[in-house]
Amino acid sequence: MNLNILRCLVAVTALGLTVPGLADDDVQRLVAAMLGDTPVIDDLHELTDTIGARPTGSDANRRAVEWAARKFRQAELTVSTEDFTMPVVWQENFVTASIDGDASFEIGAVAKPFSAAAIALEASLLDAGLGTPENFQQLGDAASGAWLLVETPILDDVVGLAGLFKEYEDAVAIETRAADARAAGVAFMSSRPKNLLFRHNAGAGIANALPLLVLEREQAQRALRLLRSGQSLQMTGSIGAVTEANQTATNVIAEIPGNSRAEEIVLFGAHLDSHDLGTGALDNGVNVVMLINVARQLTRLGLRPERTIRFALWNGEEQGLVGSWKYTEQHESELDNHIVAASFDIGSGRTTGFFTGGRPDLVRLVDLYLAPVAGLGPFQQIDIPLVGTDNFDFMIEGVPNLIAIQSDANYASNYHAESDTFDKVDQHQLRLNSAIAAAVIWGFANDAARLPRMSQDEIAALIDGTDLEQQMRNMAVWDGWANGMRGRR
Repeated sequence: MNLNILRCLVAVTALGLTVPGLADDDVQRLVAAMLGDTPVIDDLHELTDTIGARPTGSDANRRAVEWAARKFRQAELTVSTEDFTMPVVWQENFVTASIDGDASFEIGAVAKPFSAAAIALEASLLDAGLGTPENFQQLGDAASGAWLLVETPILDDVVGLAGLFKEYEDAVAIETRAADARAAGVAFMSSRPKNLLFRHNAGAGIANALPLLVLEREQAQRALRLLRSGQSLQMTGSIGAVTEANQTATNVIAEIPGNSRAEEIVLFGAHLDSHDLGTGALDNGVNVVMLINVARQLTRLGLRPERTIRFALWNGEEQGLVGSWKYTEQHESELDNHIVAASFDIGSGRTTGFFTGGRPDLVRLVDLYLAPVAGLGPFQQIDIPLVGTDNFDFMIEGVPNLIAIQSDANYASNYHAESDTFDKVDQHQLRLNSAIAAAVIWGFANDAARLPRMSQDEIAALIDGTDLEQQMRNMAVWDGWANGMRGRR
């Protein structure tokens, strides 16, 4: 035990952490290491500032795969890079938007992924209000063939994650109404101030056919004021994007073999890809480097788990949760022996517990494994199924699954935006979250308890008994379940 670890153990004691039960010395050492001086911040700097944004299909993404595999190998893990085929990869080359008519000006804009990919469309610009059913009823036939400008509430650290989830839900409904009204396209006012741009996927995913833009907030407000004062405006929106089917992408898989139950797999993952705005620091570089660092400290300390610990850095998450889906296909024969599949994907805010996917027995286990880091709590598990990250395909395969719950911090306001950069990460909290993650990983890897994989009927009952279907529709993954392409057969 080196001096640094000894200092960290003193810090652990001061925080009031307790380690009841089996192998308490091992988990103490691991937690102490995570709280100590590690390369985790240097890793984040390399990933976000040197490599930068990492859209699936980009050269930067391929460099990130090589970088991550090298980091795991340097930590002396067994590493594989697993290729899979993306149904469609969408990449923007350029977008322009300009206003003409009673006033003329340019507006900064980006397209939503899976927007119509190659258009130059000039049409009347109409005020669609908040895009409610009443707003569309008021527009009537005028919506047909027009650009519809949708006002959006501001998304900041006050409304946080609840506002972000509502933003997704509202956009899906608005895009559906616009398609039904035969609008030429939809232009959403950015929900971020100071002309900050962001992008979310089209609500219909790869099935979308509408041009969908996000406009700088202040300039979009200018256009709305003009429209509401009776001015007549036209907008020209040009989108140059590339859509390519059947492109190869790559997951990075690294593992520490188990001692007595090596065939049983404890899977913890984070997605390596990002959107092309910002550098993907909060979403999701911070959790990528956290898992790399947990792996590094496990091998550095010589800790050998009873079960195999498998770390997965997913690709294709931002464009349909594809990498983790393809993993469940490639590893279908192993899924009965996947003890848990966990995802970390909500920035660097404090870990407050886990979503446990509608599996009450899983709550008890997570509570137990968090006991060694109780001083970093309090923790509360929320036992609901949730769609939105790489737990999803494991959930509909019946594998017990977790998503780390994290406080918003500044996550929502920088989500998918130009401002998602290294400086937004809470470096202190990253170390604390690493200790929490390490304790849970070690608990699952060594406790004899395990939950059964759910049957297809049990998964269907979970969907029928919750709001899962609506969540799946909002994330454009419902059809995959309904047509049997995704989920347990």
